[in-house]
Amino acid sequence: MTELFSPVQLGTLTLPNRLVRSATAERMADANGRPKPSLISLMRGLAEGGVGLIITGHMYIDPAGKCHPEMAGIYDDSLVPSLTSLVDAVHAAAGRVAVQINHGGMQCSRETVDEGIAPSAISADFLQQPAREMRVDEIEATITAYAGAARRAKAAGFDAVQLHGAHGYLISQFLSPFVNRRTDGWGGDLAGRMRFLREVCSAVRAEVGSDYPVFIKLAMLDGVAGGLTLDEGVQVVAALAEMGLDGVEVSAGIGGGDVQASRAGVREPDDEAYFRHFSQAARAVTDLPIMLVGGLRSRGVMDDVLASGDADFVSLCRPLICEPDLPRRLQARQAKAACISGNRCWPQSIDEGIACRCLT
Repeated sequence: MTELFSPVQLGTLTLPNRLVRSATAERMADANGRPKPSLISLMRGLAEGGVGLIITGHMYIDPAGKCHPEMAGIYDDSLVPSLTSLVDAVHAAAGRVAVQINHGGMQCSRETVDEGIAPSAISADFLQQPAREMRVDEIEATITAYAGAARRAKAAGFDAVQLHGAHGYLISQFLSPFVNRRTDGWGGDLAGRMRFLREVCSAVRAEVGSDYPVFIKLAMLDGVAGGLTLDEGVQVVAALAEMGLDGVEVSAGIGGGDVQASRAGVREPDDEAYFRHFSQAARAVTDLPIMLVGGLRSRGVMDDVLASGDADFVSLCRPLICEPDLPRRLQARQAKAACISGNRCWPQSIDEGIACRCLT
């Protein structure tokens, strides 16, 4: 039986347990994307709390893809020393840390970009501003930007890189027929819509080499009509190993209806693991390590997920905002997280950062 606190491999990286701090935007960076002391302190605290792998909040690979104010960046070599300081703080506490790299595409805030860009021109109620269609040269430049970000991640000492391919950000947008309506080689059928992801993976591998762990957070289903279907999401998962990736964290794509990246009101075990059907579908088509995120709160549910083989890792975020030392508590047989899933972690103003506001 797979145990929550048993060692596990992610590519060439050995991790002490199967608990993952899933990425969330910390909003603890300066105007140029450099981590503030508060972000370094947050990462150090997570490492001290005993989580097997920390995944940072998404960092922007290009100023044109900066999603929101106070987002950390990895778009320029001048950022490497400050990122190294973050990594060093985690390693000093015997932790392991991966960096999530991302481009917001159509979901960039009007506070951070003058115009949004996307695979195809789009305007929707859930967007702050319309996005124009990317030119082919912009697509190619963005692929290069992903590769450059991965190179910087390795240079800064991060233990791994996670591509953000979920939640309606740029990779997710290319996969989604709701957004990607191109008729050239970057769109059309699923194979055409997967081309951007394939080329990002190839470019990243060329920069970091074959032994450096690279994995993905992947949308398996959109919540909008005409979006990515679960059958298509499964087909993407089936191709990830051939793309050279070392693992997959399964999640949602463009939100809508019951397909939300983060649900409120998770109170009972039956409410937990709401993306488990994604991991089950993924397990049927891949031998890659699978990370399951989505409302996991109690030790019993976590143990059941691992024992069933539905996933190899349990990914959490909001519970670790509330209790950074939750892994040590769970190892001591605490029954469940204190998090009540009120979804009040997001800061309301500049210079606040994420924090648990439900229990205060």
